[in-house]
Amino acid sequence: PLLLLLLALLVPPPCPAAPCPPRPNATRFVCTEPTLSAFPAGLPPTTVAVSVEFTALAGLPAAALAGLPRLRELHLASNRLAALPEPLLRPVPALRVLDLTDNLLTDLPDGIFATARHLQHLVLRGNRLRALRPAWFRHLLDLQWLDVAANALAEVPPQVFHPLWSLKSLDLSHNRVASLAPAALAGLRALERLDMEGNGLGTLAPATFAPAPALRLLFLQDNELRVLPDGVFVPLRHLHVLDLAHNRLRALELPPPRPGPALDLDISGNPWACECPLLALLRHAAPRLAATRDTRCDSPPRYRGQEVAAVSQAGDTGC
Repeated sequence: PLLLLLLALLVPPPCPAAPCPPRPNATRFVCTEPTLSAFPAGLPPTTVAVSVEFTALAGLPAAALAGLPRLRELHLASNRLAALPEPLLRPVPALRVLDLTDNLLTDLPDGIFATARHLQHLVLRGNRLRALRPAWFRHLLDLQWLDVAANALAEVPPQVFHPLWSLKSLDLSHNRVASLAPAALAGLRALERLDMEGNGLGTLAPATFAPAPALRLLFLQDNELRVLPDGVFVPLRHLHVLDLAHNRLRALELPPPRPGPALDLDISGNPWACECPLLALLRHAAPRLAATRDTRCDSPPRYRGQEVAAVSQAGDTGC
């Protein structure tokens, strides 16, 4: 027994296995191990998708993706990444999807996407980005989906998205953008969905949406809009959904009538002036109003508190 005890003390315990060891010849690698703190090494060159999410990963070496020439998807959501090295994506020119949701990124190198020319989906949601750099988007001609929601962006620089002629969906919600420059959406001729919810937007320029005539879905709820410029939605002849809920609007602007289904419109939570311009517009356009119980008149006194839809349909308004 004494000899066995001595041997046990002399022989070191086996090293714990590294979390999520790669499998030879696998095409997909997934790891959600909370203790993982370093990007896995030794992934096979057959790998086409990597998902390292909900881990303790706080940094990536510049050569983290070396040897993965077929990689098309990289999911790095819910880690602790505060910075990325500029050469990170150079070894993966076939990359189509990059998801960096819920990290600690405050900025990105100018050339981070210079070789990611086939990128189609880029998600930067839930970081700490303070500014959008034009250099990020210069080479992303195939990008179709861009999500930069829930950051700390205070402005959208003019022309910043100009190279993104293929972009169909842009999410800028829950930032700090108080106004949009007239050329903020320049170049986005294919854009179909724009989300500006929860930004504190106070004003819109009359030509704000002119560069994006293909818009079908426009979300402007939970902002500080008091006035809509005359004709601001006129260029949007394909608009299907317009959300203006919970602003400070008293008067309404709508896109021109179009053939097909009625416009889905949410104008709840605004202090509407239920006078002839608003009532006549709603009768003429006949949109499908959402949240009608919360869409109420604030003035004139005789209609205060009544549902806008009921007042507009009444025959005794004198309009």
